[in-house]
Amino acid sequence: MSLRSPLRRVTGLGSAKGGASHWYVQRVTAVALVLLGFWFVVALASLDGASHANVVGWLAAPISSALAVLLVVTAAYHALLGLQVVLEDYVADHGKRLAALLVVKFALVVAAVIGVLAVLRIAFGVAA
Repeated sequence: MSLRSPLRRVTGLGSAKGGASHWYVQRVTAVALVLLGFWFVVALASLDGASHANVVGWLAAPISSALAVLLVVTAAYHALLGLQVVLEDYVADHGKRLAALLVVKFALVVAAVIGVLAVLRIAFGVAA
């Protein structure tokens, strides 16, 4: 038998005041990924049989490169949001959870930077 009140038992549990915005941003990035992914697949399908130079020329166009950068950044951010939820839900130890979140965030930032730089190199015609 506990002498604590029901309010005292739940203090510190429950909403952290950021769950609704996190959920909303994850849904918005999902919709953006559907639209950007559809654009990317259709655009690449229209380039079927095109030479490497034609594909590079297509990606060097301002609209194509801007949308490709948006696709890379949105995918990395959406992955970060999803993996953060998984880690917070399934890793009980606070220290391990924090370490895992830092590793995931670092890896996704590095991947996003590499992706954006790759698109920008093509867009600005920087030779390898």
